[in-house]
Amino acid sequence: MNWLNYHHLLYFWKVAKEGSIARASVELRLAPPTISVQIHSLEEMLGHKLFKRQGRGLELTDVGRVAFHYADSIFATGDALLEAMNGGTLQRALRIVVGISDTLPKDLVQQFLAPVFAIQPGVFVTCRKHANAGVFLDDLAARTVDVVLADAPAPASSPVRVLSHPLGECGTSLWAAPELAARLLENWPASLAGAPFLYPGPHDALRRGLDAWFDSQGVRPSIIAELEDAALALALAESGLGIVATVDFLEPNFIAQHRLQRVAHLPEIRQSFFAWSIEQKVRHPAVLQLCANARGRAFAATCR
Repeated sequence: MNWLNYHHLLYFWKVAKEGSIARASVELRLAPPTISVQIHSLEEMLGHKLFKRQGRGLELTDVGRVAFHYADSIFATGDALLEAMNGGTLQRALRIVVGISDTLPKDLVQQFLAPVFAIQPGVFVTCRKHANAGVFLDDLAARTVDVVLADAPAPASSPVRVLSHPLGECGTSLWAAPELAARLLENWPASLAGAPFLYPGPHDALRRGLDAWFDSQGVRPSIIAELEDAALALALAESGLGIVATVDFLEPNFIAQHRLQRVAHLPEIRQSFFAWSIEQKVRHPAVLQLCANARGRAFAATCR
């Protein structure tokens, strides 16, 4: 049986964080050749190269990125242990790593995460975002991500078995800056023909619903941009560039917060949201809290 040498892992972790052996050697107070030998020993034990040369620096390989995530978690847990001992409490803080699709509105993500931050004695949350939630599949398999929040089920073509836990669904609303909204409301929905529209990107499940709805109405807007970042889409809509589609929020402060006016509520365009995990029965306390809150309160409070 191979035993992990945590000194070797520490040297690898420091080099990965610093981007070079030379910089890591200053912090570790070790000669660069010593660190190189220890990392080579770790690579031999793991059976994989962890770094590749990139110019004058080092870049993690795919396996190296997985190893770094594990090392990061290991040493963060060690820091938490020292903090707990020095602080006189033996309660270990929870850690959760959440993968988030960029297509999710930040307001909805905030609703999902609120109960996680309320867990006592506290939880350390790491959020990672990507336009295509599918990139998190390998992270789920490697257990470097605990849960992924997305607007579609996990792809059936996934090389690993990923479970999609439904969180809820709601309708869709179209929003625009007040001046543009006023023009659109004069002859709705015919006014949509040729109107500037900030369209969801190709990875956004909302796109298919909008396409079908426009076909049913016999109108077609002018798509001026495709955006996979929901926050950017809202910001551009606020500037008056075009119409944006998002989940049907009912919070009274949404209009004031985003300086937008609702043009139409489209309950027939349903948006569904899911939590991906590799566990059929979720056991992580923070993930359980997130899912329970979404199903029991978040959607009831924000969507209809």
